[in-house]
Amino acid sequence: MKKLILAATLAAFAAGSALAEDIKVGVSAGEHAKIMEKVAEVAKTKGLNIDIVEFSDYVVPNQALNDGDIQANSFQHQPYLDNQIADRKFDLVSIGKTITTPMGVYSKKVKSLDELKEGSTVAIPNDPTNGGRALLVLAAKGLIKFKPDAGIKVTPADIIENPKKIEFAEIDAAQLPRSLDDVDAAVINTNYAMEAGLNPRKDSIAIEGDESPYANIIVVRTADKDASWAKTLVEAYHDDSIRKFIDEEYKGAIIASW
Repeated sequence: MKKLILAATLAAFAAGSALAEDIKVGVSAGEHAKIMEKVAEVAKTKGLNIDIVEFSDYVVPNQALNDGDIQANSFQHQPYLDNQIADRKFDLVSIGKTITTPMGVYSKKVKSLDELKEGSTVAIPNDPTNGGRALLVLAAKGLIKFKPDAGIKVTPADIIENPKKIEFAEIDAAQLPRSLDDVDAAVINTNYAMEAGLNPRKDSIAIEGDESPYANIIVVRTADKDASWAKTLVEAYHDDSIRKFIDEEYKGAIIASW
């Protein structure tokens, strides 16, 4: 009888292993990587093994996904994906929301935007989407104004009012925290800010409002959007335990968006 039970157990285990799927998910450094580690734990209980691949910039993860080197990525918001698809003709699609990481303005020289002097230099990301997002944060705080039809893909050329004659330094997003010694202020994505030890809620001199349209997303190739593993990946990310982890770990600096 014991041999029969053992044989049945081994057979069930073998069957479960055979049904398990393996995928690679690309993430950016910081909170996206840390959260995905927890998601991988949940996914494993659902028969999905996630190999997390960490990238150091915002360009390579979509190229790697489009080329089939990874099966999904989790690091970007919809406007950024839309821009990448338009520019690079990627065949990618969003399958679920993840987190919102409010962009913050940081400075080692002033304690508020009001303290910025005429001709101050403010660093922003050099990619079109996040650069536009940074400018929108500054506009929402009253530092600059755009022409009415500028939309969300704004650039410094769209500014029609700049009373303090702010100069904008466009820098690679990952390098923005290092620029703080050289500029008067910098608008930094949360993952890079936190990687540098900066907390958006405590250390920023201004922060993006809750009305931001920049919720992050899980992205796959269009051909895989209905795959069973894609559904499992989203289910694992949207598990209540992941929301609890985000709330407890980041204390409002990062917000679950589903």
